[in-house]
Amino acid sequence: MKIPFDPRRRRAVVNPDGTMSIVEHLYELRTRLLWSLFAIVAAAFIGFYWYSHGPFGLPSTGTLLTGPYCELPDTSRAAITRGDECRLLATGVFDQFNLRVKVAFATGVLLACPVWLYQIWAFIVPALHRNEKRYTASFVAVGGVLFVSGAVLGYFMIASAFRFFLTVGNETQVTALQGSEYFNFVISVMAIFGVSFELPLFIVALNLVGVLSYQKLKKWRRGMLMSMFIFSAVITPSGDPLTMLALGMALAVLLEISIQFARVHDRLKAKRTGGSDVFDGELDDEAASPAPSAPQPIGASAGPSSGTVGNTAPIGRPEKVTRTSIPRSGFDDVL
Repeated sequence: MKIPFDPRRRRAVVNPDGTMSIVEHLYELRTRLLWSLFAIVAAAFIGFYWYSHGPFGLPSTGTLLTGPYCELPDTSRAAITRGDECRLLATGVFDQFNLRVKVAFATGVLLACPVWLYQIWAFIVPALHRNEKRYTASFVAVGGVLFVSGAVLGYFMIASAFRFFLTVGNETQVTALQGSEYFNFVISVMAIFGVSFELPLFIVALNLVGVLSYQKLKKWRRGMLMSMFIFSAVITPSGDPLTMLALGMALAVLLEISIQFARVHDRLKAKRTGGSDVFDGELDDEAASPAPSAPQPIGASAGPSSGTVGNTAPIGRPEKVTRTSIPRSGFDDVL
């Protein structure tokens, strides 16, 4: 059934059956993206102020992000200022302003994660059943916690990596990092860890929708675990084994948790439905097809019926087809 479309709101009005055309899906996606962007921009203003001023007694984001570098011993980093303060190097005219704007938007993404996670969930809600829509608050809460946890883990991995790589050859050289390159590295690592921690959550969401069952996840477990470590090795910008191993192990643990969640969910779903309509999308290769039924005479009933089967009329003898009864054509002379 075609669902109504409101041109004033430029978005789809979803019917109870959840049907929606492709154009209305695109309008709905655009609306969700605009709301997410608006929330990120609004939170970026807070991040712009937080860059140099710590609210509520908290340290500023500039101090937090430069922490892994400033915690290095004095013999490992260059002293640029006269007072030997820990500062990064800026070589361009607009480097300081651009850096502050970049950190502000990164902070906005982190602060607005509940909003854009809710928009992602609201976009796929029409595909869910009514009893599955109650997971909205849980999805947003768990997704926000996972994103922040991944970013925090990435921050500590950066500190550990710096403590190792920037103190190896401090006897012969010191490190003077440029601000733009340093902050790009730190923000990218934190963002990669945060987004990577969302992968098991989307596996759970696909299981709730019914796309991924526990039987499929169980069969794919080894390959998915291997892919998590390969993904960690490819996506980690630092390339050090400590960061790759930490991200891979964390994703492996979260993946196993999501698989066990799918196991419990499918078991409860099978109990509710009695196991009659539970199908994992795969057939057993060793299972034999059902044996065909015995052939029935022409005119007999195909199955049992409540009434009495009467005598069937005999089939008449077919008429003889003669040449004169067929219309002549140009091919008759050839044949």
